[in-house]
Amino acid sequence: MKDRKLNQWLWKWHFIAGLISLPFVLVLSVTGAMYLFNPQVEDDYKSSMTKVINNKASKLSYQEQWLIAKKNMKKPLNSMIVSNDNQLATEFIAGRFSHKKSVFVDPNTGEVTGKFSPKDTWMYTIRKLHGELLGGSFGTKIIELIACWMIVLIITGLYVWWPFKRGVRGVFLPRLNEGKRTFFRDLHAVLGFWFSGLLLLTLAGGLPWTDVFGGEFKWIQKVTNTGYPKTWSGRGLTSEIEGEALTLDKMIEIAKGQNLKGELYVGLPKSEKSTFSVFNKTFDLDAQRMLHFDQYDGSLIKKHTWSDVGVLMRSRMWVMAFHQGQFGGWNFWIMFGVALMLTIMSIAAIASYILRKQKGTWGVPKVPKTFSVSSSIIIIIGILCVLLPLFGLSVLLIYVTTLFQRKAAQ
Repeated sequence: MKDRKLNQWLWKWHFIAGLISLPFVLVLSVTGAMYLFNPQVEDDYKSSMTKVINNKASKLSYQEQWLIAKKNMKKPLNSMIVSNDNQLATEFIAGRFSHKKSVFVDPNTGEVTGKFSPKDTWMYTIRKLHGELLGGSFGTKIIELIACWMIVLIITGLYVWWPFKRGVRGVFLPRLNEGKRTFFRDLHAVLGFWFSGLLLLTLAGGLPWTDVFGGEFKWIQKVTNTGYPKTWSGRGLTSEIEGEALTLDKMIEIAKGQNLKGELYVGLPKSEKSTFSVFNKTFDLDAQRMLHFDQYDGSLIKKHTWSDVGVLMRSRMWVMAFHQGQFGGWNFWIMFGVALMLTIMSIAAIASYILRKQKGTWGVPKVPKTFSVSSSIIIIIGILCVLLPLFGLSVLLIYVTTLFQRKAAQ
């Protein structure tokens, strides 16, 4: 049996945290569902740049295309995508993440068919709204704080949902014939129960992008040496300068010979001493490879497989890919379903609150004055405060504010 007084105390804080978080949760769920379609939006935007007419018997060499791309980009080129489709322009890439920019070269004519950056589409605004409320670093911290409290909302919600007396209706299925307030309350609680595990996994996939938790996680990776190997990106690896460097065409021939799964990339050397890199992007993570070749004789200098990556980085990359629905159709529809259910849960909570609330009050649940927080609950809160620093800061502020209010009331 549950502790009724503890149930009332958790219900009170679930109610307050939910009331404050709901507008932000709605923004996160709606923009998250929209951003799942980002690859399709970007592909549609780039289609006029990428599609070319293959009407020539001979093409420009990759080396020639590389020179053309370099002349048309201010930033140094990092890599290129190797494609076997004769109807596609060759894509050369500069920069990383949101600063990434691509230039497309028609291999038939040498014409630059266009340039693309993720910032060019309206999805970039959706991403910024989802990740930082269009508020930069401050907005990112607000999103992180809401994500932390969402974890607390799930934990407290599960305790409050757990029935004093077990039964099916109102616990595992919403009650449909007992009034609007009961229906919306059950819809919120029952969906919360069924989707709680997926919601926690989704939040775990979003937290690595945050400033405070994400920064703390990266620090732990560095200290424990559980991130990428130092040579994964080619750092510290050099080519022996001897004779002429390999042409890009020869390097692509070597890259294709590796028979890597997914989209094939060739990393371009940054200097005379650096290496060519060959890597693939596939969300069969175990199939990912990173190979570094001497740019003069084409010999393999370093080979990395996914097993070389530290356990924390592997876990992080998996939950982040899951968060973005990148493991295929099943993952996409699960994440879309999570976003949809979170939106419905939020609307149901608002409806339930409006129907419950009495005029002139906030409707905050009352807690018996005789209730005192047990040591076990304090330990659980302490653990959450350590794991989620912004949650810990908010708890400290709540505690200090409560002390001042008590002193003022005396």
